[in-house]
Amino acid sequence: MAFLEGISVISLEQAVAAPACSMRLAQAGAEVIKIERPEGDFARGYDTAVAGESSYFVWLNAGKKSVVLDLQQGEQVEMLGQLISQSDVFVQNLKPGALAKLGLQLDALHEQHPKLISMSISGFAADGPGHSRKAYDLLMQAESGLSSITGSPHAAGRVGVSLVDIATGQFAYEAVLGALIQRGQSGQGAKLNVSLFDAVAQWLAVPYLLDRYGAAAPERVGLAHPGICPYGVFTAECGQDFVLSIQNEREWRRLCKIGIGRRDLLDDARCIDNPTRVGNRDFVDGAVQEALVKLSYTEVQARFAQADLAFAPVNAIGELKTHPDFHTVEVAVGETTVELPRVPGAPWLAENANRVPELGAHTHEVLARVIKS
Repeated sequence: MAFLEGISVISLEQAVAAPACSMRLAQAGAEVIKIERPEGDFARGYDTAVAGESSYFVWLNAGKKSVVLDLQQGEQVEMLGQLISQSDVFVQNLKPGALAKLGLQLDALHEQHPKLISMSISGFAADGPGHSRKAYDLLMQAESGLSSITGSPHAAGRVGVSLVDIATGQFAYEAVLGALIQRGQSGQGAKLNVSLFDAVAQWLAVPYLLDRYGAAAPERVGLAHPGICPYGVFTAECGQDFVLSIQNEREWRRLCKIGIGRRDLLDDARCIDNPTRVGNRDFVDGAVQEALVKLSYTEVQARFAQADLAFAPVNAIGELKTHPDFHTVEVAVGETTVELPRVPGAPWLAENANRVPELGAHTHEVLARVIKS
């Protein structure tokens, strides 16, 4: 049984962060009612790659109910308020101040419905100086400093997915779960806020600590680890690129003895420990690459397996679908069935979280709960 079965969620959401939160709630069995403007969540228009629908929208919205409300009309705002009053959880990520302009005050909602759990997702914390600013994923990658440590030595880069939005949605989901547990004990709801900036800042804890307490911030080193060496991309004789990871001195010794046959490196002053190897990265990586380029990838695999070393091929995204450890779930998009990556660690995945809603598909069904006959 999905563990949030019986929990109702109203989500006034758009784009990625809030839908990522409510997606997890739907997967756990909650009834998630997605409130959309008449033209729909603008994420519907990002692309048409999946059976004519947006890849982002398909990923984030399976299992939800779509209700269209025109919140420029007072009576429809009133309907939204009634739906919220009947729900356990209210999620929203409108522009800061937009909810109040509609005439919906969170404080008043909580006063009238003390068991309500609200989750407001914003660019910056509600109690901070940036609380009124609009924000999006890439902006936060840049402003937080994440982009300064991402990319090649010559240019900053964007993380290849909407990392900040995803992190924010995950933190919001965890906070809602915690509030539901607490409500079960105290009977009281909670007014919650998670910001994109706080979410990415929390994930930047290690580079922040390195920069603040004595060491320098990590440098951009491309597909390599800035603080561990050797840990990055190497190439076999056949041209196959792979990432090798050496995590400790035991593994370094095995690499030198078995992996590359360079026992002399064990006595080299430039390789005595990880900090020293990091300081001599060009020499260390060069010595390792010089040995590996003489081996076929099959030989590399055999030697590394014998030495119990961790490594992985550098694959294209198109190779994911044929990976033996890749598993999917089926989701209906209109009349078509598509495959999404399965949710890890979720044996409780709700059975009804398997259809992407068409715009307004559940409007009449849901509004019948609040429209007086």
